[in-house]
Amino acid sequence: MVSLIFFTSIKHNIINNKDISYDTIVFLEKLDIINSIGGSRMDFNIIETFSGIGSQAKAFSRLQNKIPDYNFHIRATVEWEIGAMFAYDILHHGPQDLTLYDKLSKEELIAKLTPYNLSSDGKQPIKKSTLKRMPIKQLKAIFHSIENNNNLVDISTVKATDLPDADLLTYSFPCQDLSISSYWHNNFSGIDKNAKNRSGLLWEIERILNEYQVANKPLPRFLLMENVSAIHGPLHEKNFKLWRNELKRLGYKSKYYDLDSSDFGIPQSRLRTFMISVYTGDLHQSQIDSIIRFLDDNVLEEVNGKPSIDSFLRLDYSNPKYFKEALASTPNDTPSRRKIALGSTPLAYGNMPTKNIAKTITTKQDRFPNAGIIYHNYNFGEEKSLYRNLTPRETFLLMGFDESDYQLLIDNNLTLSKSRKMLSHAKLLKLAGNSIVVNVLEEIFKGLIHIDKKIINKSPSLLFFNDINERKESYH
Repeated sequence: MVSLIFFTSIKHNIINNKDISYDTIVFLEKLDIINSIGGSRMDFNIIETFSGIGSQAKAFSRLQNKIPDYNFHIRATVEWEIGAMFAYDILHHGPQDLTLYDKLSKEELIAKLTPYNLSSDGKQPIKKSTLKRMPIKQLKAIFHSIENNNNLVDISTVKATDLPDADLLTYSFPCQDLSISSYWHNNFSGIDKNAKNRSGLLWEIERILNEYQVANKPLPRFLLMENVSAIHGPLHEKNFKLWRNELKRLGYKSKYYDLDSSDFGIPQSRLRTFMISVYTGDLHQSQIDSIIRFLDDNVLEEVNGKPSIDSFLRLDYSNPKYFKEALASTPNDTPSRRKIALGSTPLAYGNMPTKNIAKTITTKQDRFPNAGIIYHNYNFGEEKSLYRNLTPRETFLLMGFDESDYQLLIDNNLTLSKSRKMLSHAKLLKLAGNSIVVNVLEEIFKGLIHIDKKIINKSPSLLFFNDINERKESYH
């Protein structure tokens, strides 16, 4: 066993760029002194802002079994839309226990919920009068969703001091003012700092990160942004560059990628921009260089040809669930629907899928453009069209969620009245359309863990011997 003094001396010489022979490097390689951290599981803490239904949480739940030496924890969420926060709670924690609030009166629940800036549509806040009209079980469900997920609700009121320490903060801010559809309404505001629109909520993240520094609070090691690819198009590149420069000022190295879900095993053509930012202000230059190389060279896509849509469609109408959902997704036969059908991508005829993949899933399907249609060849009634739209179940599958996730959501969808559920058919479609494809996030998060494990949190001995290996290669 080599002495600690000898080891320290050799390490000191290499770090200070002093000569070391090739024979010495070979000798060191033979010694049993290279050990990884090993042994204990590392906690990796996550904050999901603009959390929606929790695609990030779903991706990490899958990775938990694949990366057993890490414990992944969602420490806080930020979501103000009532349907999304309710769906998040069910999807990631199972049935709600509303008996926890049996001792609270309706007035007390309203008093607890009134300080939160809640929204029923993701666009405008609701008024106290809206809360008063809600049945008590709906109020309980909302409060449960907030408490059970440490949901801070309104990004504009979140302070850095409210947030737990985290390794990763994700921010998938609203895309409405960036997307092509905004141009149809003569809206070109995008992420302009002074626009005071929904996409401009990006700058709340800037405010929060600056508050971290003022409070002398450790910045999240990683940030992940997701939005439509128009964010770096000619109309918005100036503001996007402004954001990247701000991250650079804070000490982050950033790299953005345009990723299509069809390259990740999901038969949906959905191109989105993801930006990874890594805080490097406390790292050595060699670590920073390794991170930059990894971000530049990393090929995230798993391209194995376009995936088949077969296993994502539910075409067996002998199954009562699928029949009911197909019927609810079949529009009435009108001239406008016939026109929509002519321009839409056929995904199946009867129970036979085509070789097409779905187009981008948006918040609505009964319109053009849509994600694709199915000619059902089934008699759903004379007034019904010969085609149907994708069902909410199918859209969830095409966003990378498991069928068991969707079924859990449906089985625990709160009944508010004889004709009304907490999550309506239209709301479920909207939740899926606003989500992020889980499979894409999985691959991105694998990359973050690689950086965390192999570059940032490597044991000193491994970092030292990496340096030796680099020098060894220079001899050849």
